[in-house]
Amino acid sequence: MLYVEDNPANLLLVEDILARRPAIRMLSARDGASGIELARSALPDVIVLDINMQGLDGNDVLRFLGQVPATARIPVIALTANAMPDDIAKGLEAGFFRYLTKPIKIDEFMATLDVALKSSQRP
Repeated sequence: MLYVEDNPANLLLVEDILARRPAIRMLSARDGASGIELARSALPDVIVLDINMQGLDGNDVLRFLGQVPATARIPVIALTANAMPDDIAKGLEAGFFRYLTKPIKIDEFMATLDVALKSSQRP
């Protein structure tokens, strides 16, 4: 799993949550450009993406990943503080696999991650 997030506290929180699942290896990037580079080189099974980042935001990253054949099929989950119903609708319309809001609800996050991982393993 690749988590693209510019807030170190959020990175640590997700890392702590994933410690419950040693089979899931977390890669992280602290900005959109690094996230794109890491997604293209590592080809993770799922990407979790913050939307509000400096430079390339999460929507820019999602658009770019969708244009690259090697990354276009990777499920991308939004994990963001943008929690208004309109934000969620726009995110799903833009192509996010799922749209989760902060603060993180651990059970919802893990269930969504499980669905995304199963989806990524289909031929």
